[in-house]
Amino acid sequence: MNCHPRTVYRWLHRFNHGGIDDLGDLPRSGRPPRLSERERGQIIALARSDPPGRLVRQPDGSLAVADEQQPAQWTLAALAGAAQAQGITVGRSQVRRVLLAEGVRWRPVRSWSRSGDPDFAPKGRRSSPSTPPRRPREQSSAPTSSAR
Repeated sequence: MNCHPRTVYRWLHRFNHGGIDDLGDLPRSGRPPRLSERERGQIIALARSDPPGRLVRQPDGSLAVADEQQPAQWTLAALAGAAQAQGITVGRSQVRRVLLAEGVRWRPVRSWSRSGDPDFAPKGRRSSPSTPPRRPREQSSAPTSSAR
């Protein structure tokens, strides 16, 4: 069985003492997990879903939102609130740990071409096409001597 004889005796002693029911896993040290696998799965599914306040394109091409009072993007606080609305007792930091452990993104990809800041000034026009481009330095084939 590729195990030490002492291990075999330990399992045999457990079987003789409590029967087949005693061969299960023993309780482990540490705090048991607060969230079940089902609850973790609900949080992950929630993070992968569209937020209720997100704009959705209608078949006629117009944009509409399901609920204007809800967030348009998922944040940890919004995810925790939505999970609590589903009956899962979880905090913001616990949601973060669950999502990091599963490799799920909850933040949208940043677009640097737009800003919500009213004072944001977009990039101006490019410089004039009449501005000559910078020429690269020419490499000379003659060795340079450094005189001191």
